[in-house]
Order: sequence, then structure tokens, then C-alpha cells
Amino acid sequence: MQLLDQQLAKIREQLLMMASLVDRNLNAAMRSLVERDDKLAELVEAEDSQIDQMEIAIDEMVVKFMATHGPIAQDCRLMLVSSKISNNLERIADQAVAISRRARELNTQPMLKPLIDIPRMAQVAQEMLRDSLTALADKKPELTLEIKSRDKSVDEINKQIARELTSFMLEDPATITRALNLMLVARCIERIADHAKNIAEEVYFLYRAQDIRHGNGVGEAVAVE
Repeated sequence: MQLLDQQLAKIREQLLMMASLVDRNLNAAMRSLVERDDKLAELVEAEDSQIDQMEIAIDEMVVKFMATHGPIAQDCRLMLVSSKISNNLERIADQAVAISRRARELNTQPMLKPLIDIPRMAQVAQEMLRDSLTALADKKPELTLEIKSRDKSVDEINKQIARELTSFMLEDPATITRALNLMLVARCIERIADHAKNIAEEVYFLYRAQDIRHGNGVGEAVAVE
């Protein structure tokens, strides 16, 4: 029993280590954009392979655990959720790389406009991610329901940014490349928020055995035996 607990703890630890690195890379990617710092962008791209390897390692640990133990229902949920969360974290890391690449392109040209809405949007998405992981680490699934609702605010900011940048392109064709790059950055952040919401849903499933992916709250959650 002690060995089983140790293996479960190791999987959780590896997952949280991966989450910490993803959060750091996302923060660096946004700083590379706002501070126009190519070195930070290069760092994000360089560390992406480490995150990929961590996802592979977690999947291997999950497969080994399932193959060598007869886990009870909660342990099975932890295995399933760990694999799904690591996959969402890896995709967030991919979006951070995409942001850093767009930042390097934007850094070669004058700023199109002061960056206000994109950093605000990124802050909401990153807080969603951090709070989802806090809910996981602290075993507080009730926190995840509020996290899901924040995804709508990210979508609204994304739409606002798209409208503003479209007007720039229509008024001055010389802004098209920069505006499109900023649109891609906003789209990456919107996807990051989606993945953070996915993680929140998986955390709720882990601790409450209820699927809230297609509902708005506990009242619409689907119980899983």
C-alpha cells in the first residue's frame, strides 16, 4: 500500500512540476511580446522540448501504474485526469511557443499600438490556469466552477481585439502584417483559456466524480460511477 501511495504521489508531483514550467514559459512568452525581448522568446522555444518529454513521462507512469495495480475508482480517475491534464498543459506550452514566435516577428517592426487588451486577456487566461492547478493541488474542486465562467470574458476580449485590428487593416494596408500577428497572439491566448477551462473540468471530475464539461454548474453535472 505504501508503494502504491508513493507512485500516486510521484505522478501528482510530476504533473505539478510540468504545470510550473508551462506557467513560467507562458509568462516569458507574454513578456517577450510586451517587453519586445527576443531572448525571452528564444528561451520559451528552447524549453518546449522539456515540456514534451514531461508529458511523455507522465503518460508512461500512468500506463505502468494501471498495468501493475488494480486501482480503485478514485485512483483510476487520477490516472485518467493526469493524462488529460498533462495533454492540456503541453498544448498550452505549444501556444506559448506560437506567441513567442509572433513576438519575434513583431519585434522587428515598430509597435502598431500600445498593448493593453492582449496583456489583460493573457492575465485572465493565466489566472485561470493557476487557479485550476491550485484546485488540483489543494483538493478544492469547488473553485473550478468559477474558473469555467471566466472563459467567456476571454472570448469577449478576443472579439474586441479582432474588431479593433480589423479596423487598422482597413484604414492602412501597411499595418496588415502586424495586425495579423497580434490577432494570432490573441487567438493563442483564447486557446490557452480553453485548455485552462479543460483542466478545471478535469479537476472537478477527479474529486467529485461528476462530468461538468457540457454543463454550467453542479446542477447540470453528470455523475460518473
